[in-house]
Amino acid sequence: MDLQLSAAHLRFRNALRAWLAANLPRPWREELREPGATETSLIELRRAWQRKLYQAGYLGMDWPHEWGGRGGTEVEKSIMEAELARADAPPILNILGIGLLGPALIHHGSEAQRRRFIPPMLAGDEIWCQGFSEPGAGSDLAALKTAARLDGDHFVLNGQKVWTTFGPWADWIFVLARTDAKDRYGGISFILAKLDTPGVTVRPLRQITGESEFGEVFFEDTRVPREHLVGQVGEGWRIAMTVLGYERGVGSLANSARYGRDLAQLAAACRELGRTGTAVREKLGRLVVENEVMRANGIRALANLADGRAPGPESSLEKLYWSEFDKRFRETALDLLGPGGQLLRTSPAARADVDWAREFLWSRAGTIYSGSSEVQRNIIAKRVLNLPQDAR
Repeated sequence: MDLQLSAAHLRFRNALRAWLAANLPRPWREELREPGATETSLIELRRAWQRKLYQAGYLGMDWPHEWGGRGGTEVEKSIMEAELARADAPPILNILGIGLLGPALIHHGSEAQRRRFIPPMLAGDEIWCQGFSEPGAGSDLAALKTAARLDGDHFVLNGQKVWTTFGPWADWIFVLARTDAKDRYGGISFILAKLDTPGVTVRPLRQITGESEFGEVFFEDTRVPREHLVGQVGEGWRIAMTVLGYERGVGSLANSARYGRDLAQLAAACRELGRTGTAVREKLGRLVVENEVMRANGIRALANLADGRAPGPESSLEKLYWSEFDKRFRETALDLLGPGGQLLRTSPAARADVDWAREFLWSRAGTIYSGSSEVQRNIIAKRVLNLPQDAR
């Protein structure tokens, strides 16, 4: 297998690098450290950056023109994501819409839904959040109880969603709701709801990092037009697996670029602090090797996407790998930097980009959201290794 970029891909990458150099005001982590920054100002900065990317043709890279995309390839999309990570550009605001709902609509939605929802999703005009987890249905997602009862041309929603990323800032939510209480998997449907609909309440949740990016969403006799059902009644679980496949397993190359950048910062900080012994070099070297393994695994996933295949159970391998690696990386960083690593401004080298304490706190979430590490191991055992199942 030839893993080198073609001449055309190199031209695309170089043009993108030049565009980023001319259009990115300053790295995202500098924006986070701005004394006057607030959650609202950072949200609006991300929205403006997303709109600039979209207007330049760098969002919806592999989606057809008729839905607002660029009509490019998965390889170009992967190059773009890796270069954005390399440049430390602000994360796009509508990551849940573009990263999760967009693929769901492309694979399972109607043509009318694609034309209605994808262009404003890409432009940042309509922000989406994900209504999957519930207080009693997190890792066991199929235990969800939010109900959707069909009443004429509307579904009537009742229930609660939690850990809803961007819930306090979103305009729309894509919801898994139970339409048949007797069918664990076949009784779930995938419904799109506007958050200003009567009967919807959104409440922020403060996280350990001090932010309120999460929210909880309550539905009380909320009426949603039937035309906002994606696929057919009872197909929600199958659609959710498409969504989770994209969430878990298509970002390894971008993650690898981001970790590579942070590894360089960590090595620089260790040198400045005089921590250059054999044990330190071995720990850094192990992280470099693990990061390269993740990059190679990302190329494998990219090959499948380039062939037109949606992510399957192999995405669980990627999700398990990068989330556990992220936790090991951040723990190792604090171990190598010592007590000063908890401070944002440890040294000129350490403060160049990385808030190590915040990254450490965030790394705990990666092994939980999008299916915990235990869930990923179960999927791998069942669907990849075909191991016998417990009779219970």
